[in-house]
Amino acid sequence: MTEERTVTMTAGDFSQGTFVGRVWRPDVQGPAIVVLRGGRLVDVTSIDCATMRDLLEKDDPAAFARTASGEDLGALDAVLETSVEGTGNFSVLHLLAPCDLQAVKACGVTFARSMIERVIEEKAAGNPALAEKVRGRVTAIIGDSLRDLKAGSEAAARVKAALIEEGVWSQYLEVGIGPDAEVFTKAPVLSSVGWGASVGLHPVSRWNNPEPEIVLAVDSAGRAKGATLGNDVNLRDVEGRSALLLGKAKDNNASSAIGPFIRLFDETYSIEDVRKADLDLLIEGEDGFVLKGRSTMREISRDPLDLVSQTIGRHHQYPDGFMLFMGTLFAPVEDRDAPGQGFTHKTGDRVTISNPELGALVNTVRLSTECPPWTFGIATLMRNLSGRGLL
Repeated sequence: MTEERTVTMTAGDFSQGTFVGRVWRPDVQGPAIVVLRGGRLVDVTSIDCATMRDLLEKDDPAAFARTASGEDLGALDAVLETSVEGTGNFSVLHLLAPCDLQAVKACGVTFARSMIERVIEEKAAGNPALAEKVRGRVTAIIGDSLRDLKAGSEAAARVKAALIEEGVWSQYLEVGIGPDAEVFTKAPVLSSVGWGASVGLHPVSRWNNPEPEIVLAVDSAGRAKGATLGNDVNLRDVEGRSALLLGKAKDNNASSAIGPFIRLFDETYSIEDVRKADLDLLIEGEDGFVLKGRSTMREISRDPLDLVSQTIGRHHQYPDGFMLFMGTLFAPVEDRDAPGQGFTHKTGDRVTISNPELGALVNTVRLSTECPPWTFGIATLMRNLSGRGLL
């Protein structure tokens, strides 16, 4: 491991704000709800707060997190050391994804520039060799003219009509600038992995990439209570072949990474900070390859709270709340191997997604078949909490 790769194994600076998360406790063979205080993790799990769902349902979860009594589990730095590849190792204390009973939802095609890349994927039918040629034709027609276009507006309808005339209208453009956002289920409850864990690629994929995103933590009433970071791992070739393969492209073992902590909305951090957040991406390959990227919420085509309202309402309820990936501006086009082939992951890649206010989410890329299997589901969680007297 090079020095640069070692340096990236951090979770961020948490000196400001209210941060909550989950850890695996080997002594109880189950998860615990923790609050980060002064660089130390405090277990606040109780009958009143048995799950992260319970904490986020409180009217003021930040106030609860700041005042709740609990057990000191040790320094965060020490837990980080045991969290690397800790997923599946039930004998060590390690970080988990900070959500539990929440549904894990995601919105796609929420940025104009990444929307263009989705059109290219579709037109290239998942073939990276054709992508460069198609990219030139599509961008010659679309360019950056969609950057400031408000989805669902009259102006968007006019752009749609013009693109249909040009013969390049796409299902991705429909959800990108049309009235309805793309909202899909990213992962089953409890299947997301956290900081330090492996993220999984389905073995059939040969063209894939990370998707650095901000993830909103939303309660059962549709109130955004905080935010965290996420990697919406994407198989570009699989989704490019057919939109009906979205489930195969998005939902595989360890393909959803969330963390390291949820920063609760309080006097130091709000939805306004989410709206102007910048995310940095660093990919470090075992072959010496380095790619840096950036995504900014300032260029999102739909407001975060609009995405929430399109997810929950009279049309759909979430009694345990949900985590909402909000899309990314990042769509890598840099060549990694052969010219014109663009970027794709290799196993062993270390992916760091960071934001000064939310910390850094670090994961290592593996095949889904090589990641630890997901075995701790809802039934196991309920039995565990009951055995600990928490239900």
